Amino acid sequence: MNTHLDAFITYMSEEKGRSASTLESYRRDLAQFIEFAESRGITEVQDVRKSHIAAYLNEMKRSGKASSTVIRASVSIRSFFHHLIRSSIVSQDPSMDLDTPKAEKKLPVVLTVAEVERLLEAPDLSTAQGVRDKAMLEVLYATGIRVSELIALNLGDIDLELKYLRCGAAGKERIVPIGRMTAEAVASYLHSMRDQLLKQEDEHALFLNQLGTRLTRQGFWKIIKKYAATTQIQTDITPHTLRHSFAAHLLENGADLRSVQEMLGHSDISTTQIYTHVMKRNMKEVYELHHPRA
Repeated sequence: MNTHLDAFITYMSEEKGRSASTLESYRRDLAQFIEFAESRGITEVQDVRKSHIAAYLNEMKRSGKASSTVIRASVSIRSFFHHLIRSSIVSQDPSMDLDTPKAEKKLPVVLTVAEVERLLEAPDLSTAQGVRDKAMLEVLYATGIRVSELIALNLGDIDLELKYLRCGAAGKERIVPIGRMTAEAVASYLHSMRDQLLKQEDEHALFLNQLGTRLTRQGFWKIIKKYAATTQIQTDITPHTLRHSFAAHLLENGADLRSVQEMLGHSDISTTQIYTHVMKRNMKEVYELHHPRA
């Protein structure tokens, strides 16, 4: 079966253009399944049955594997057998109609308003990088845009006079308002510090790195982790944390769900509704902490 695995990996790389990390995941998942099958005397892909795959996934669940790991393994196995069907190596797909666990919905991590304030005040405003970082953090919390949208912003995407920015992929662009404090932070960066980072006059990226080019997602990850460490906020802060906090804080203060959905750019309102669960969780914690008979 390993010969077919090698051919599958080559196909996914050359024909489908999958990334190195995705190919590694496919190979690892399928190698473990093949090892399981061979330990039960199944050495040919034509002999694999739905019951064998189900037994393998059940074994993963019994051994304590996370549901996300089991789901990923089932996706890898399905992709493998779809390839074998297309290649006419097997005539029937044993991976069809498999029962796999539902992905666990984890509530997003949300900072308190006080924690957000500490994070926004962390950058050193005596340096160009600090003024830039302050502007970026303010924009994230003021708008709830994704980090990928933040770093994709160009100079023409933000209007400091009318206080709005334009973001999103082509065809899915949206206009999001920004507040006075955010506009002031971005103006401070643009008027005094961006030129210190700029190397090429034709660079249109709003936020620049030390090389004078567009800041990357990895670069922003390092920045926010640095401020999380210096502020000693115990919550695990990721680049998405300010987006989550933006949505939760708006809803806590009376914003309607549909408006928050539009600002976040969610196509389905059910995605936005998860923040109402965060509010209920926080309400329960407040009750248990403060009610004398809780």
